[in-house]
Amino acid sequence: MSEIKRKCGRALDDIRDIKISKGILKYALGSCMIEVGDTRVLCAVNIEDKVPFFLKGTDSGWLTAEYALLPSSTSERITRNSNLAGRSQEIQRMIGRSLRAVLDLKKIGERTVRVDCDVIQADGGTRAASVTGGFVALVEALSKLKKARFLKLPLLRDYLAAISAGIVYKKKLLDLEYYEDAEASVDFNVVMTGKGELVEIQGTAEGYPFTQKDLMELLQIAESGIKKIVTIEKEVLKDDIELLLGN
Repeated sequence: MSEIKRKCGRALDDIRDIKISKGILKYALGSCMIEVGDTRVLCAVNIEDKVPFFLKGTDSGWLTAEYALLPSSTSERITRNSNLAGRSQEIQRMIGRSLRAVLDLKKIGERTVRVDCDVIQADGGTRAASVTGGFVALVEALSKLKKARFLKLPLLRDYLAAISAGIVYKKKLLDLEYYEDAEASVDFNVVMTGKGELVEIQGTAEGYPFTQKDLMELLQIAESGIKKIVTIEKEVLKDDIELLLGN
């Protein structure tokens, strides 16, 4: 393979079609299914009236995340308990860090927010989709909690979304599918707020290094993609987000 031909004629800096279906689980406080191309992630949020021991008596809450690939989410069956492996642990820590960056933990009281991200189908960008879907499910959960109990506003500092970017055969691509990611010489995951502030950058080179110019160009196209995702989030969350941002 010596060149990249993107599916459906997608431009190098285009994102895949995104569909977010909010509130699809009966028993979760917040939930959504996020579809990014052929990648599908089910996100659910529940809140407990307790915190880890190191936060007891601080009037501060906590947020933690879990991430898993379901058995038939990839071309080869995933063993259920394999999700305890290092990759899954690293991804769920990323999800947790990202969501904590926009949630004011002091204003939720001594409660623990648990975010579950289960990949139903993987075709690249599962961690980015989990961050974005986790944010949508979090907003729904907090909105329900706010309506049921007294919470100090605003709870959220901003919108949050994530996307992948990379270099494939010397071309800079946004929102990589699996076949592109497998050929990438540089692979990035970028998490940003709605205002364009960076929350996390994960980037690695495979085979040979990249330049600072490459880095800045990848961040630039990532920002353009995240702006598009935030626009989608605003439509999905239009009934909840203003309450939580305090606008």
